[in-house]
Amino acid sequence: MTVVALHHISLIVADTQQALGFYRDRLGLPEIPRPELGFAGAWLAIGEQQLHLLELANPDPVAERPAHVGRDRHLALAVDDLAGLSASLTAAGVACTASRSGREAVFCRDPDGNGVELIQV
Repeated sequence: MTVVALHHISLIVADTQQALGFYRDRLGLPEIPRPELGFAGAWLAIGEQQLHLLELANPDPVAERPAHVGRDRHLALAVDDLAGLSASLTAAGVACTASRSGREAVFCRDPDGNGVELIQV
């Protein structure tokens, strides 16, 4: 018995529509069908994997997270136009910082403070 793949990542969000504005509208992740689970949320596709947005009370602190997202929990997404996406996010008021590893990557936070790394492929 072995783990063969990552299936999905779940993130807690305060407002599903606001989170969709970031993940679906800014990052371009397509929304996919989600069963009724008794609470608000959305599912998005990331290639063969999924991102589940859960509109639930957040048990984690959202204030005073590390200034550099690379030193915090985050999800990393491969992108095909890092410069264009980074410029689009910055123009929309999303703060982006360059990776300190020397890789062609930037870090940002979604509206709920969840860390996101975008890596050029």
